[in-house]
Amino acid sequence: MLTVAHVSDLHLGAHDPDTVRSLIADVTAARPVLTVVTGDVTMRARVREFRQARTVLDRLPQPLLVVLGNHDLPLISPLRVLWPYGRFRTWITSDLQPVVRVPGLTAVGLSSMPRWRWKDGRITRRQAARITGTFGAAAEQDLRLVALHHPPGSLAGRGRLREAVREAGVHLLVAGHTHIPDVRPEHGTVVVVAGTATSHRTRGTGQSWNLIRINSTTITVCERYATGTGWSTGRVIKVSR
Repeated sequence: MLTVAHVSDLHLGAHDPDTVRSLIADVTAARPVLTVVTGDVTMRARVREFRQARTVLDRLPQPLLVVLGNHDLPLISPLRVLWPYGRFRTWITSDLQPVVRVPGLTAVGLSSMPRWRWKDGRITRRQAARITGTFGAAAEQDLRLVALHHPPGSLAGRGRLREAVREAGVHLLVAGHTHIPDVRPEHGTVVVVAGTATSHRTRGTGQSWNLIRINSTTITVCERYATGTGWSTGRVIKVSR
């Protein structure tokens, strides 16, 4: 059994401090083999928000895979052109396309937010090739996970992403961005979208994160919701691998 914690849309700078503290405790209690954060760790890519984000990420269970979200680029600033990813690289990770390997699992992170797009994302041919190349070298029995900020349906280049995911035999694709939790199988891959973890920007669904458990036959997604005094399990969705 593998356990993966999937957190998205912290939006530090527009967050609830009590929820941040209880989120760290709840994720830690799950003892995941990997913690995946699918972007928007900050609200407006300000230095003080990245400092807060670094503190939070350091307290989450390791190893950690973090990808860039649209809110992690400066919005209206010369930095958008001159140094779009600089603060994210400085405070979060210098690798915008990270790969993490743990026993039984290989995970690939993709940066789906080009600096010239304001909100919607894009996947390039090079990124699609990175999926097939990385998993081509993975152990046959490994769970294969792809993480990015934008769900496939909102991406330019979604056709090449889906083709690469199918070719590489990806089991699990995790994303954020919409603030609305979702789980659905797509052509043999289970697509899991996380809601808002700690921000006030919840789109009416409540603050949540995903606890994902994987065995040889089933991927089980437990949506964990903030209650004001802690976290409780909401929907539990089981999908065959």
